Amino acid sequence: MRYDPFQEKAIEAIDRGCSVIVCAPTGSGKTAIAEYTIERCLERGEKVIYTSPIKALSNQKFRDFSKNYPDQVGILTGDLTINPDAPTLIMTTEIFRNKILEMKSSLKNYTWIIFDEIHYLDDPERGSVWEESLIFLPDHMRILGLSATIPNVHELAGWLRSIHRHDIQVIEETKRPVPLHFFYQCQGKIYDDLKEMSRFGYQGGHGHIYGHQRLPKSVVLKPNRPDSLIRFLQQKNFLPCIYFTFSRRHTEYLADEMRCFNFLNGDEKKEITALYDHLCRQFDILQEPSTFDLRPFIERGLAYHHAGMLPTLKEVVERLFTTRLIKVIFTTETFALGVNMPARSVIFNELRKFYEYAFAILKTRDFYQMAGRAGRRSVDEEGYVFCRVNPHEISIEQLKTMIFSTPEKVTSRFNASYATILNLYQKFSEKIYDVYSLSFHHFQPTGSGTEGRNPQRERAIQNLRAKVNLLKKLGHIRKNQVTPKGIFAATVYGYELILSELFARGILEQLSVTQLGILSIAVVYEPRRGMHRPVLDRQAKQLQNITNDILFPILKMEKKMGVSAVTKLCGFHLSQAMEGWIKGKDFNHILQYTQADEGEVIRYLRMAIQVLRETLDAPISGVLKDKIHQTIHKINRDVVDAEKQLRA
Repeated sequence: MRYDPFQEKAIEAIDRGCSVIVCAPTGSGKTAIAEYTIERCLERGEKVIYTSPIKALSNQKFRDFSKNYPDQVGILTGDLTINPDAPTLIMTTEIFRNKILEMKSSLKNYTWIIFDEIHYLDDPERGSVWEESLIFLPDHMRILGLSATIPNVHELAGWLRSIHRHDIQVIEETKRPVPLHFFYQCQGKIYDDLKEMSRFGYQGGHGHIYGHQRLPKSVVLKPNRPDSLIRFLQQKNFLPCIYFTFSRRHTEYLADEMRCFNFLNGDEKKEITALYDHLCRQFDILQEPSTFDLRPFIERGLAYHHAGMLPTLKEVVERLFTTRLIKVIFTTETFALGVNMPARSVIFNELRKFYEYAFAILKTRDFYQMAGRAGRRSVDEEGYVFCRVNPHEISIEQLKTMIFSTPEKVTSRFNASYATILNLYQKFSEKIYDVYSLSFHHFQPTGSGTEGRNPQRERAIQNLRAKVNLLKKLGHIRKNQVTPKGIFAATVYGYELILSELFARGILEQLSVTQLGILSIAVVYEPRRGMHRPVLDRQAKQLQNITNDILFPILKMEKKMGVSAVTKLCGFHLSQAMEGWIKGKDFNHILQYTQADEGEVIRYLRMAIQVLRETLDAPISGVLKDKIHQTIHKINRDVVDAEKQLRA
């Protein structure tokens, strides 16, 4: 294989035994470096771990690597385990972090760890997991970090050098193999020049051009018709196209609006429908209602893709897209995350999304994560990116900032979970506070890790102390020793406080198989904005009262003690669906009990399995273990069985 110069530099550093962080645009060939690392390890009889931020990407890599390296690849994602002793092991970053903290010795034969999308260190909810994995990485392991552009990558590398004391090389590539050409749809017209678009699209009633401001709401806009835009792409031969929108419902709505198009001739229609039926039969979803719903779109060369769909149906769509017979796919941003699905064009339906607490203009990094899917290497001379611009929602200056600014720096989100703290306390006791000085959070304020008064560091230490004090108050730590209750809590990341209280009070032992299922899904469930509270039956209401009686005082203590990111309450929205599923009801039957999308229901059923499996690793009685095994067996069937999907 012929490598690009940046790939050659990375490979040379890997051959020297250096850790490497590679920053390069989406679609530039970072995966080839990961594949080289895997091949090198296999040739030497060494083992390698590949981590990714999402299970869908882990699954895709398992399929891809299994083809390239038969019988030498395994996967661990919490809800499935295949070939766990394989020399190439794919896992989510959470699983890797847990292995480091709980059983470091199990990693002694693994010499390399590949962190795909290492900029996830910046993720508000899960970034701390990446940071913990990097802090406690075994000394013998080397790092290959892959990311799109990180402006402060040298700061990140400097931190890693300071805590691991071995050579870490930074390889940066700024040139895209396929350059991007930007277009703008504004007030019904399509422009490929930003100045021209600002001149005519942002002109107010008195001829004033609004550069720093959005157009006043009083100015009536001409509509940006999506069908006109798709027709333009068709005429210009800019298909296939990935059409991004930030609403699951909107992907299906837009696809339905575009059913006036038929992109396929007779032979192409026969080819894609035959493949669609074959894949659906292979995944055993041929008779699912959602399979029938999608078929008319597939016949026209259209598709939609979002997290609310059956995971198997999503995978069918992904496989169909690689045939290039799907000409337009309407999808949410997860389609851009690592999954190798390039197209000739990308459309942004809107330029704002919900960030943590409010809607905001897209970050430059997020914009290019999606825009980077435009342009197929060795196929297209250019990639075409279309922004649908609403002058009421975004100003010219905001648009320029989004497209032309340097991507945002990666900042630490360090906030160790209670389980992480308990695992560390078993090793370091009261010296646990010294561990904070190893974090990127500690390093970042000055870029050197040097001491000195800093409010950011002080808040982090206060938060850590508050969590330790809370664990002491709740009986997880006594006389500087982790108690049996604390040892239990250390195994169930994210849900440690509620489950350890139920365990310590003997309540888990008393629950039936059905009640364990209802509890496990309530523990992991987080309702989306706007979801109605369900009417609960007696069994679920009783469990809700028990968990609320435990959690309300804990929440009160957390707030009083100044803990950031307080524990969430249990959500019993899927209790009726879980009860029906455990009793053997058909999947489509249990959907009538919830507002949640079918993909969402499956995701939470799989998460319930994961938390039950983590509980099995705790020191519990044989009776409880037996009930948990029964519960997992009853949940893990048909469309919920992730291993069945992956082996199909």
